[in-house]
Amino acid sequence: MDLSGLAAAAKAPPGASYVTEADDRTIEAVLAKSMQHPLVIEFYSPRGAAQQLSADLAALANEAAGRYLLVRVNIDASPGLRQALQIQAVPLVVGALGGQLVPLFQGTRDRADVAAAIDQLLQAAAANGVVGRAQPVAAGAPDAGAPAAGPDPRYAAADAAMEAGDFARAVEEFDKILAVSPGDADAKAGRAGAQLLVRLGEQDPEVVIARVRAHPDDVDAQLAAADLEVAGGAVEAAFARLVELVRATSGAEREKVRVRLLDLFETVGPADPAVLKARRDLTSALF
Repeated sequence: MDLSGLAAAAKAPPGASYVTEADDRTIEAVLAKSMQHPLVIEFYSPRGAAQQLSADLAALANEAAGRYLLVRVNIDASPGLRQALQIQAVPLVVGALGGQLVPLFQGTRDRADVAAAIDQLLQAAAANGVVGRAQPVAAGAPDAGAPAAGPDPRYAAADAAMEAGDFARAVEEFDKILAVSPGDADAKAGRAGAQLLVRLGEQDPEVVIARVRAHPDDVDAQLAAADLEVAGGAVEAAFARLVELVRATSGAEREKVRVRLLDLFETVGPADPAVLKARRDLTSALF
């Protein structure tokens, strides 16, 4: 089992929370954060009976340690949002990427279904270059008058490059961080996501598909096809494609495929169930 996903969680301060509240007055400022990292927004009512869902959402957000921020909106106290979004019933859970809302689900769900829906949001975020990390809202019991923690300045240049769509420069900025801190899980994930976007920008999907069909033994074509699958959310298919390619190749070609697969693991997230399964499959293919 891959344990690298624990590194990011270990970096969170004890008692760190990635759950915040928003209302009609503050929602615009909160949504702006979705330009840097995903948001999961829970619309709820204190009068409802979905406490278990709320607890599961909070627990998952804190376990993710900054891969996204959970935003809770009490619709009883936010009539403007309720009217603007035409919310008829709660609980309602949506995502936010790049300032845009993404439907996730309505009504209660068990924890496994909630986690699966959020995983799909995170995959879409990676495919669209929204790979920043949310800052903890609180750690322990801070002084109420203390200023809120700001973004980590180490990632400022890389985040700016991602926002500008200059993904090649973002790769360079993440490389600078990794040169100083080789084990930085956030920088690894950011670099992998930026590098994927660089590769996607160099490919014509129709050409890639035609190459794979005409030349199934073309390693570069298979790598490009896996990139397209990850970008489209078909991560299991991408991983299966590359694991089979590892089995079918040797030497330098096999190493090239293995390294690309590890990069895609970082893009999707080391703790994602699809990644954990693919790591086991990769080990079997190698040995």
